[in-house]
Amino acid sequence: MTTKFDGLLAAFREYLQGGSANPAVASFLGEIDWSMPSRRLEPKSVACSVLLDRTVSLASERARPLAKLLAGYRGELHWGQTYTAEDFGQRFVDNYGWVELFGTRGHFANDKVAGGFLVLGPGIEYPDHHHVAEEIYIPLTGGTEWRMGDAGYGVRQADEVIHHASNVNHAMRTGGEPLLALYLWRGGPLAQRSTITGA
Repeated sequence: MTTKFDGLLAAFREYLQGGSANPAVASFLGEIDWSMPSRRLEPKSVACSVLLDRTVSLASERARPLAKLLAGYRGELHWGQTYTAEDFGQRFVDNYGWVELFGTRGHFANDKVAGGFLVLGPGIEYPDHHHVAEEIYIPLTGGTEWRMGDAGYGVRQADEVIHHASNVNHAMRTGGEPLLALYLWRGGPLAQRSTITGA
């Protein structure tokens, strides 16, 4: 069945295939059946979706078409938030959100791999956390600081592949600009809430 989000899924796939020289990305791509059925979800908004216009202008040349499509669909997608103001405060909640394009909760059904987008506003720290699922992040905008394990923070550029093995702590913090990142999960509960280990 054709849906309004088919173009977004196709652009997501095309973007990933452009990075398929990376072994981790190639491995994930090998497990994704792109003929996944669509799922009807009601639109659900988050405050941080207003940042998407800015992320389009910040996105790399390769990522900009995907970022622009996402921004265009922002009001029709089912956005989610794993945390509440009780976890990290209202400012975090107002500047944080994700949308699962495919997976066990996404606009397309997939029981093996989940994929979607994360948005963080400026000046936000997503504290150390881990989960069973193996994860790839690919920031579509640059300038955010990321860390993994016991290492310190380091700035990652747009289109750079960030690979987190199962149960490895990781964190990120934005500077003066928002972050838009693509994510992939596999090998664990695809709807699992992360375990927070940082304050």
